[in-house]
Amino acid sequence: MASTSTEASTSHDDPHKKKSRLDRFKNLELKMNEARKMNHQEVVEEDRRKKLPANFEQKRKFIDWEEQEEKKRKEAEARGEDYDRVKLLEITADEAEKWERKKKKKNPDPGFSGYEAATLRAYQRNTKNLKPDMQEVARQKHKLGDDFYAGTNTLGLTQVKDNPEAVNRMVDDLEKQIAKRAKYSRRRTHDEDADIDFINERNAKFNKKLERFYGTYTAEIKQNLERGTAV
Repeated sequence: MASTSTEASTSHDDPHKKKSRLDRFKNLELKMNEARKMNHQEVVEEDRRKKLPANFEQKRKFIDWEEQEEKKRKEAEARGEDYDRVKLLEITADEAEKWERKKKKKNPDPGFSGYEAATLRAYQRNTKNLKPDMQEVARQKHKLGDDFYAGTNTLGLTQVKDNPEAVNRMVDDLEKQIAKRAKYSRRRTHDEDADIDFINERNAKFNKKLERFYGTYTAEIKQNLERGTAV
């Protein structure tokens, strides 16, 4: 009788266990499908990001910032306020100082990279403060017409008269360049009383380098050699 009741209970519980296993299997299948779908979306999104330009995020942020600025400007104009003035009132002292430092670093000197780049930077630096008088240029251009520009039949440039103040500014700038260049290209003075311990200029530089690094350690040895008391 006991075995018969056990078999009956087991047969009675089997449908419930089977249903539970099927439910778990369906849940696992749903989760796998959901994970597969999410992975596919991530792959598509990553592929889309790879195809975008390198500076896409910066451009997008800049466009969003411009839109916000334009919106704030229109709101200020609708209130009858000057947006530039309102914006300046919102800037703190630390932000203003940071902005000034950023402006100063706008064109930093990257150092020597090549003679062509160095020449271009020197040209830009020299012409930055030499502002031409455009009104005078327009007056002479109107007066001389086609003779203002040199051509194949131009015998000289005596038609165009330079402004004496402009000539003086150019001369002052050239003198400053010469004085600055002289500081970097000055020749080292030769000491006639110094000992000759080199055979050429290259050897002299090498000996000076040795003296700078090891002179304090070899001073006594040199003195003994000069006195003839070296052991």
